[in-house]
Amino acid sequence: MLSNFSSPGRTPKRTTLRVLAAVGFLIFLALQVLPMATPDSLQQIQKTITKQQAKEIAAGFAASTLELPVTLDDALVTYESRSDIYGYLTREGLMKTYMQNYDEQFPLEIFRVRFEQPDGILSALTVDVNMYGGRVAGFERIETYSNATRELLQKQGILGGRGLQVTEGDLTPEDKESLAAPYLKVFNFDPAQLKIERAEYESGLIYEILGNEAGQSRGLIEFRFQDGTVSSMEAYFDPPAAHLDYVKGQKKLANWFTWVGYALFTFVLGILAIIYSVKTRPFSSFLRGLVLSTAYFVFTMVGAVNMLPMLEKDGLGTEVLILGFIVQGALTLIISASIYFSLIGGDGLWRKQGLNLWARAKEPGYGQHVLFSMQSAYLWALILLGAQSVIFFVLRHTIGTWSTTDATQSAYNMLYPVLFPLLAWVAGIGEEAVYRLFGIPMLKKIFRSTFVASLISSMIWSFGHSLYPIYPVYSRPIELTIVGLLFSFVFLRYGYITAMFTHVIFNSILMSLSLMLMGGVLNWTAGIVYIALPAIVAYVIYLFNPPGRTESIPPIQRKEEEPQFTTPHPEGHL
Repeated sequence: MLSNFSSPGRTPKRTTLRVLAAVGFLIFLALQVLPMATPDSLQQIQKTITKQQAKEIAAGFAASTLELPVTLDDALVTYESRSDIYGYLTREGLMKTYMQNYDEQFPLEIFRVRFEQPDGILSALTVDVNMYGGRVAGFERIETYSNATRELLQKQGILGGRGLQVTEGDLTPEDKESLAAPYLKVFNFDPAQLKIERAEYESGLIYEILGNEAGQSRGLIEFRFQDGTVSSMEAYFDPPAAHLDYVKGQKKLANWFTWVGYALFTFVLGILAIIYSVKTRPFSSFLRGLVLSTAYFVFTMVGAVNMLPMLEKDGLGTEVLILGFIVQGALTLIISASIYFSLIGGDGLWRKQGLNLWARAKEPGYGQHVLFSMQSAYLWALILLGAQSVIFFVLRHTIGTWSTTDATQSAYNMLYPVLFPLLAWVAGIGEEAVYRLFGIPMLKKIFRSTFVASLISSMIWSFGHSLYPIYPVYSRPIELTIVGLLFSFVFLRYGYITAMFTHVIFNSILMSLSLMLMGGVLNWTAGIVYIALPAIVAYVIYLFNPPGRTESIPPIQRKEEEPQFTTPHPEGHL
């Protein structure tokens, strides 16, 4: 049995690494952090209201305008965004102009406050509050079906246009205009600037606001009706059809990337991990990986439960939520098992080659190795942040990469936002186990080249991030294939523990930054703690494995007969 950590190649000099980390950090600040510190951005952040303020504003509107006295105790506040128009404005470079002229009355990001059963008729009431400044932007009275549910029923052909008109109470166009008029006054819209869009058998009432344009998008006010009254009102900008068609096509491509490029090949790797964990059993142990795979399961389930507000916003019953968490738990258990076998199989494959890329706690120098791995990981995380910033910069100025919002991934929609950065450990533990510790040696058995194996495993990993709202959708695979190769280099030179810490620190910095931008002493404190947490964990491990109990780690050994990175030219090395 091997007793010392070893890797297949030399590590960069410490001084070189520190210089690269400093450069990476400065690039990250210049390209990603400082743009968020512009006067306009800071002013926007200062205007952000709290969820409690959103509740109070919504309750006041419900009582004064809708004559529905509601209580704040059971109110649910979620973050929502108009990702379609947000993306269009970003893509066309119109965001600054829009924010200056239209965002107050047509907000791109809102807090949606939901009051359950505000009276004896309605099942729920929602009020949309602009999260920047607190102006009410819309509302919806829900009796049986929400607008989102109606749209779904229409798409499925269950509910037609005539059916919707019947539920409205067979109102004439003139009736609708009369019912909408008081709300136009409340929301300060000038009737002289409004043009009605009308189609036969079309439900609802839509006004176009003349002169309110951003590129090819138009300002609209939409009313919906039920049982002879206004059931909802919302004001928004409608992006052009060409943009919506483009995004729809990109999402289809992203699904192909995710299910074929990522899910299918990850499933194959999972099956192979089970097989090779058995075949390499003499070189590893089935006790290995229990702690890490258990941590993965626990942190993932904490993250799932933490998204409860996002699930509750559509009024799902307790039974449905419980069933959903049971299904989530079963899927997470399967993935955790895959990671467990990847840890065992990957460790066995490397040790069978005479290499120890995942040191054991009982091996000499383990405490020092963990401490050294953590220190190296912080440096590499800064290098990777700089590299990612450069990649995004290049992609924006070559293929026109742009992004939009995604409410499902927002920390605002979490039960406890301070738990958000815990998910950094999920990615660090699981992805480095599957795609680096196991994926590289497994694919090398097939392709006979560590570089090719690293490239393919990085591509599989990158396809799993295609559903993020970044377009064109192949932007993320390009970016993360490059980043994945850098992670592979870290893994091959420093081992699994360093690669895992690097991934955790990398994600922790980005997630903690998002958390801190939400404001508040708690979020700032938590963000700093999460960034420091890998150092704390490593130091605790070091204290339980002091150098006095073990031998020091010997110099890195290299197997000269089989170099791990095989590329045609020296400059091709990472």
